[in-house]
Amino acid sequence: MKLKISILTAVFFSLFITANAFKPMNTPSTASTFEQIKSSKGNELLNMTPKEFQKLTGKKLTLKEVIQLKAAQKVLKAKMHKKDGDGVSKGIFILVALLGWAWLLMGVQDDFSGNTWIVNLLLTALCWLPGFIHALVHMKDYTK
Repeated sequence: MKLKISILTAVFFSLFITANAFKPMNTPSTASTFEQIKSSKGNELLNMTPKEFQKLTGKKLTLKEVIQLKAAQKVLKAKMHKKDGDGVSKGIFILVALLGWAWLLMGVQDDFSGNTWIVNLLLTALCWLPGFIHALVHMKDYTK
């Protein structure tokens, strides 16, 4: 699944780059592709619906391709919003999880959007151990 998402992401990057390749540029840009994706045209790619993709390419996406498109968009959005300095160290995260407060750390880092922190809060409230295990499973998303 990760391989398919990576391939689909690469295809969308190449579509984005080739779509802009024929536009005249005033000055040569040394910005990376990732910085180009952060531009407004990149946001159009990230918010593209399957119908817009069909208008752009002329072919209809299958259900599997629609799911891959949405998954790739979600991954790209997460990578765009995560900064290099985001997250806490693994040791602090484990300490907070041991104390049963990992849900709060997850919520603060996600601006209390999403459901990971809610699930962790419920698991911690049920019994400490499931919440601790859930926090360790999602540790990679919240640490440096």
